[in-house]
Amino acid sequence: MSTDTADGTDAPATEPTGGAHDTARGWGPVAAIAGWQTAASACYYSLFAATGLLKPAFDLSGATVGLFLTVGLLGYTLALFPTGALVDGFGERRVMLAGLAGLAVAAVGVSLAPTYGALLAAAALLGAAYSTAMPATNRAIGASAPPGRANLAMGLKQVGVTAGSGLASGVFAAVAATTLVTWVAGFRAVAALGVLAAAGFALVYDGRPGSGRLATPDLRGLGDNRSYVLLVAAGFFLGAAIFAALGYVILYVDEGVGATVALGGLVLGATQVTGSVGRVLAGDLADRLGGAYGAATVTLGQAAAAFVLFGVLAAGVESVLVAGAVLLGIGISVLGSTGVFYSCLAGLVDDEDIGAATAAGQTSINAGGMVAPPAFGFLADTAGYGTAWLLPTACMLAAVVLLAGVRRTA
Repeated sequence: MSTDTADGTDAPATEPTGGAHDTARGWGPVAAIAGWQTAASACYYSLFAATGLLKPAFDLSGATVGLFLTVGLLGYTLALFPTGALVDGFGERRVMLAGLAGLAVAAVGVSLAPTYGALLAAAALLGAAYSTAMPATNRAIGASAPPGRANLAMGLKQVGVTAGSGLASGVFAAVAATTLVTWVAGFRAVAALGVLAAAGFALVYDGRPGSGRLATPDLRGLGDNRSYVLLVAAGFFLGAAIFAALGYVILYVDEGVGATVALGGLVLGATQVTGSVGRVLAGDLADRLGGAYGAATVTLGQAAAAFVLFGVLAAGVESVLVAGAVLLGIGISVLGSTGVFYSCLAGLVDDEDIGAATAAGQTSINAGGMVAPPAFGFLADTAGYGTAWLLPTACMLAAVVLLAGVRRTA
């Protein structure tokens, strides 16, 4: 049962008991959520940042490094629906605190791994702990964003993903630059960051209570929402393009246009920066257009721009400057689309379903991320990078078609 508030939204008819409080809306809570996302992403993306140090430490091949990363993503994906149910049932605050604690424990577990098998197990646990991120933070943003600024707030929160990834890269770059410490210290440093962030978050964020019961996600109910189904389907193709691009930027700059690995690393870092800018700008524009319709419109525009940019790479680029400029544009477009993607998703479902709905959306993105990179690598090895870039080009075309359907029905 609910009553109408002054701004026309629904509010609970009675206050929940047990010490839970509704989160105040404003940029302060949004900043706290973004800080949580940054710390959580630093812990998870330490798996990617540490590969250069783990490879010699465990005498790994390129394939076993890839398996290590895949296991982390698999643990992340498999745990999404359980954590989504926990968020819907018990509120985001508890899940976010438990998630950071789990990330810290798992990061320490990686640092203690004596064998490759133990390393894989710790990576899976780290990924599972990170599964708390999207369902919980999306619900938190829905509860905390200032009225009419939900898309911008979501974009700012999503910057925490790229900021955390960059922070992890900085930690392990510092470790690699000194002979006084090893990769073990890097994982323990991000674990300490997770503990500190959890303590600070507990002090400043109250959260919104859940339903009070743990239930299996009602995917059948979500399946009746045509706009939501189309958006989740589009997420698969967005994820495929995102992970294919992130996974091969460095190798493409080195092998495809004849530059160096070091320059490729700089380009990859720059795409993360432009991706962050894209998330903020896209969120602000979506707010101006309004609601789920605005978010769908902006996501559609970003996907269309990415389709053109990937097509340029597929047509063949020989200049390092041109390739770099196109990749920066891909950062603003498809890498910068995740914030408005989740804003659109949150606007299409009921508040009590956000956890499960986000879990399905992130699962779709992750599925694309697990399928596309091996296919891209195979095409690059057998037919060249021009042919390989046709894969994300086709993915963006499919995303454009699906997102156009979302926009019509939102």
